[in-house]
Amino acid sequence: MDPIKNPYSPGAGTPPPELAGRSELLARSTVALERIRARRAARSFIYYGLRGVGKTVLLNKIRQEAEARNCACVWVEAPEDRSLPALLLPPLRAALIKLSAGEATRAALKKAFIALSGFASAMKVKYNDIELVLDYKPEKGIADSGDLENDLVELFSRIGEAALEKGTIVAIFIDELQYLKEAQLAALITALHRISQNQLPVTMIAAGLPQVLGQTGKAKSYAERLFEFIRIGSLDESAAKDALCLPAKRENVVIEDGAIKEILEQTQCYPYFLQEWGKHSWDIAKDTAIRLADVKTATITALAELDSSFFRVRFDRLTPAEKRYVRAMAELGAGPHRSGDIAEKLGRVVSSVAPIRSQLISKGMVYSPAFGDTDFTVPLFEGFLKRIMPQLE
Repeated sequence: MDPIKNPYSPGAGTPPPELAGRSELLARSTVALERIRARRAARSFIYYGLRGVGKTVLLNKIRQEAEARNCACVWVEAPEDRSLPALLLPPLRAALIKLSAGEATRAALKKAFIALSGFASAMKVKYNDIELVLDYKPEKGIADSGDLENDLVELFSRIGEAALEKGTIVAIFIDELQYLKEAQLAALITALHRISQNQLPVTMIAAGLPQVLGQTGKAKSYAERLFEFIRIGSLDESAAKDALCLPAKRENVVIEDGAIKEILEQTQCYPYFLQEWGKHSWDIAKDTAIRLADVKTATITALAELDSSFFRVRFDRLTPAEKRYVRAMAELGAGPHRSGDIAEKLGRVVSSVAPIRSQLISKGMVYSPAFGDTDFTVPLFEGFLKRIMPQLE
């Protein structure tokens, strides 16, 4: 069929043509944001799940809906090599400028700008990745101590007071939360805790891999009470069918029942993979129907595409020892797997491979769903490993 009209959109955070199965989550976020605007209690959200379940897509959708209701939104994607202050400062400055647009700067907003300047000046001394043009001259004693935890509390408080003055809310969106260093994550949690106690209209909506639950609890013991942790998984069968079939239907294309069943089995109903199989099945089909034979051919091209991009970029980040570790996991089949079983497969003792496991967790390749267990953060990864490394060396 015409590739120009192909409705499917596999990509990193690319909005799908049909955001199926997430309406309840969107509604919950709306309620929380409006409660915070009204100075009523509502916890910040942390969405967690494997790669390819649509966490970034969901985060972006919530942000878009929040902006449509005149919330001041701050977007941050946390890479492995940037400090939290460097990530926060530019979008916080942009949010304050947006709050000040169209009228003279009010008192609370001016104080927020001064706090931002003091914070930037102090953090430049501590971190070497901060570059920011300051709008106001810092004032001594305002968010400038150089202690990240104390200064972030002061900064968020001033920003919350400015938002309160404007009758709005500042929503901080953070993707890949698991990459924040523990001390910086602890400072962020402390600041959000203080803001919550003072009922100021600042909140966080974040997303990360499953290990983020343990990381937040380790950073601050009260994190489990401060945040609402929501697992994002694969879609149920009904939602997966909607994600697959409704975009085709809008283009007057039918997906036959056998083809639908095959796609759901191949993708395990993960949103990203549904888009991949939908795209390749569409391109292979010859008329206005996608049939089982089309899907079987599409599976070959979809796996080749995934192997050369989605899976490969993650595999190439690993050391030889890490590659052997994950290949041993694949040899054991679908996870999670006990650390002792993986070590045995490698012919090693658990203690000797524990550092490799720790490195894989820090790289976001595996996580620990329970003590002593290990599983992949990337669905279908074990199949890729067996294709690229047919034998465990």
